Amino acid sequence: MTRGQTIAAQGLARRARWRAPEIVFWVLAFAALLLPPGKHLLLNEVAILALFALSLDLILGYAGIISLGHAAFFGAGAYAAGLFCKLVTPDPLAGLVVGIAAGALLGLLTSFLVLRGSDLTRLMVTLGVALVLHEVANALPQWTGGADGLQGMVVGPLLGRFDFDLYGRTAYAYSLATLFVLFLLARCIVNSPFGLSLMAIRRNSLRASALGVPVNRRLVAVYTLAAAYAGAAGALLAQTTAYVSLEVLEFQRSADVLLALIIGGAGWLYGGLAGAIVFKILQDTLASNAPQFWMFWMGLFLVVLALVGRERLSGGMRGLLARVARR
Repeated sequence: MTRGQTIAAQGLARRARWRAPEIVFWVLAFAALLLPPGKHLLLNEVAILALFALSLDLILGYAGIISLGHAAFFGAGAYAAGLFCKLVTPDPLAGLVVGIAAGALLGLLTSFLVLRGSDLTRLMVTLGVALVLHEVANALPQWTGGADGLQGMVVGPLLGRFDFDLYGRTAYAYSLATLFVLFLLARCIVNSPFGLSLMAIRRNSLRASALGVPVNRRLVAVYTLAAAYAGAAGALLAQTTAYVSLEVLEFQRSADVLLALIIGGAGWLYGGLAGAIVFKILQDTLASNAPQFWMFWMGLFLVVLALVGRERLSGGMRGLLARVARR
């Protein structure tokens, strides 16, 4: 191994090293399982949105691929897991694998549409894919339930022992464990030579190609991976709510996850997680206190965030975790 390769390997090792704030974050997340009943339903939604935002961060924050139709993969995973539960077996882990496979397959088939063109072209293409899938699902009520949604799902016990209770404790544990495992995988990927090549492509794809990086293959791979993650999030939503509707494919779903990632910050794996926490807490609080005007206050928050700067929010959250870790 040359000196340059040794230095690069040491740099990757430093990037992959766990830090105290990260450990504190995950300890608190799993400690939330001990909260009294009534909180876990919201926490389950946070975990699912965090996984969805993580999937978008892989293509936007690390590869520079802008998407307005990320809900296509989310919906594909949700419907695949729901149909698998109804027609094959109610085992949630098997349904999760099917949801991941459905999202990955759709991502692979559509990845070639985003390899060329400007950011505006990619926005239109990704949005178009989601709209097409929405209409396909609406036109097949015998399979998807159409506007009434896919009903009659009876999800089996997790690991054959833990039933999905009304308070959402099992659902949150299931979603959080899935999020943690997939986060570990994403963390390894972005701190590898593959992850570094993605960041090089995001900054200057022509220069990366001149240096020998297979740009198209890298983009196809990360797009498929991100779609698989989104499919997992959709499968979790279908299984923990035992219901799938056309809402999983609507533009609002793509907009919500994009807002969550903007709040937390792209290009930082914890950005999607932090953004999901802030977005869901704000949404729940505002909808409870001002059900008629909560969208106004959410919009006002985003305007203030744009003026103040997202970096201050993410920096403040990092500092808070660091202070907790020191104590």
